This record gives sequence, structure tokens and C-alpha cells, in this order.
Amino acid sequence: MPGLFSPISIKGLTVRNRIVFPPVVCFHYALDDGLVTDRNVEHYRKRAAGGAGIVITEATAVWKDGRLAAFQLGLWSDEHIPGLSRIAKVVEENGALPMIQIHHAGWITPETVSAEAAGPSTDEKNPRSRSMTLDEIRTVRDAFIEGAIRAKRAGFRGVELHGAHGYLLNQFASSFMNRREDEYGGTFDGRMRLATEIIAGIRKECGEDFIIGYRLGANSPTLEDGIAVAKHLESLGIDLIHVSHGGSLQNLPRPPKDFEFNWIVYCSTIIKKEVSIPVIAVNEIKTPERAEKLIDDYGLDFIALARPQLADPAWADHVKNKDEINFCLSCKPRCRWYEDSELCPAVIRLRKAED
Repeated sequence: MPGLFSPISIKGLTVRNRIVFPPVVCFHYALDDGLVTDRNVEHYRKRAAGGAGIVITEATAVWKDGRLAAFQLGLWSDEHIPGLSRIAKVVEENGALPMIQIHHAGWITPETVSAEAAGPSTDEKNPRSRSMTLDEIRTVRDAFIEGAIRAKRAGFRGVELHGAHGYLLNQFASSFMNRREDEYGGTFDGRMRLATEIIAGIRKECGEDFIIGYRLGANSPTLEDGIAVAKHLESLGIDLIHVSHGGSLQNLPRPPKDFEFNWIVYCSTIIKKEVSIPVIAVNEIKTPERAEKLIDDYGLDFIALARPQLADPAWADHVKNKDEINFCLSCKPRCRWYEDSELCPAVIRLRKAED
């Protein structure tokens, strides 16, 4: 039976364990140009050196006017390749598999980035939103493909398409958000057409040995829809599914009363039963015991732990060696790291211990 520290192979590449450092936006590390800073490089170096099996670089914009924030990393230009190659290099040098999440915010694009927020349809809650033209959809499709090509040139072993959290690919896939009646809407195949074309283009341009992952909004708009999307992605040749939420608190799945984890993790266990490709579980897993249980008892392939590895970059090695862990303190009402990583009390505690 595989355990948390058992190796696994993806596309002929050996991943040393089942621990993923997932894509977490480093607020205010980058500038408006989307270029990598020394701070970005060191952030990822620490998590790879700390023992993670896969390190997925944070949501990286393929289109400048589709960023989730002005400080987001970019892949819309060749100018971004040298900086991103530094991240890919330090991750691989430290034993982890380097991947990068590629992203477009759609109608969640803030006004500080673009006066308008374009998506599949208009968003009733966003007066700045508008529906993309067919030419714009195809331009964004090509931007995703070109972003993946740049990622490969930078040394990443694969990309993760961000199809969750209410962002553009999630918007197109959802029957609740996509109200188009042309070839990019109307039916399941129509709603999935943009992702389908992106995946086909990346596979053609980047080759069979390049990993293509997908972060899935599993409840968008229902778990049944999430299962259908997962099966469709597998049929397209996706290599890895990272199960998350669809940005909505509507129609939440209800796990059995004896299920020890939250509804997002529950979705990953259900989707794992429906596909044969590796599945990543994420969200409030936190402890080694809970991570191990998901692998041993539920057959999940990977466990993504964000806040545990933000609080303790060497979380994986500390678990493996049975050393003391610098645990996340679960700050309320929201994570202090996301406000400013320098204010995270767990980070401050670790820094004091190292001094």
C-alpha cells in the first residue's frame, strides 16, 4: 500500500513522495510587470529543499488584462522566461518536480488590472463584466498554449490549468456561469470547448512527455458536473487532476457524518473513484496523520498542503524524519500569511527559533 513518502511516476518522471506544495499567490512579491523577484525564487527554493515532491508555482497570468491582481506573476511575454527559469531550476535542483499553474481571471479581473472584465457571459454581480467575442476567446486560447510553451522553455516539467475558484476556465465550464449559445456554450461539449482546445494545443506543442494538470472546481455547479468534467479531462489525456472548489457556496456536497474531512476533500475522494489518473486532494488537511489517511484509506495519489508548508517550509522533511513541525496557527478571521507573509505568527515563531 502506498504511503505519504512512497515515490510515484508521472510521464516517466519519478516524484519522490506524495506531498504537493500547491499554487499559492505570493501577495506583493512581484510587480506590475509580472517578472520574478529574488523573493519569489527563495520562496519556492525553501519548499523544494524542505522535501515536497511536487512544487506548483502560483497562478501565473497568460494575459496581462486577465490577471487576478497587479502583482501577479506573468507568462504573457518571453521576457518572463528567464525569471521563471530560476524558479524551475532551484525547485528541480532541490529534488522536487517543478510545475506552474497558468491562469486567466475572467470576469474576476479587478479594476486595478483592467477597466473591463471579460468572460463567457456577463456576470450579474459585476457591472464591469462583458461577454468575450469569438476572436477574443481564440486569442485567450492561444495565450494559454503559448504560456505553456514558455513554461516548458523555462524548464518546468508541466503546467496546471486553473479551472477552479470561479476563474475563466471554471466560468466557461459551468452551466451556471456560461450562458453562451454559440460553439463555446449551450451544451457540455460547448462549455468545455475552450479547455479542450487548450489541452489539445499544449499537447501538440509541448509533447507527450509534458505534464498537463487541471485544477478542478468540483462543485461547479454541482458535484455531478465536477465528475463529468473530470471524466472528460481524462478522455483528453490530462495527467493530473487537482480537486478544489468552484468559487461558489451553492449546492455544496454533503459528506457522510463519519467522514473526517471537509466537503472539498470529500469531492476528491468521489472523483478519484471515477477516474484512473492521479488525483490531488487539498484543503485543511494540515497534519501528517490526516494526509496519510487519505492516501492509505481513500486511495488519493497526492496531498497538497499549503498553509502547513507556508508555516514550515521543511514540513515534508520534518514529517519524514519525525522532527518537530512548526505548525500553522490557523489565524482567524483569515490567514495572516495571505495579508502579509511577514506578519504570519507561525513564520515569526520559526524565524525566532532559527535566530
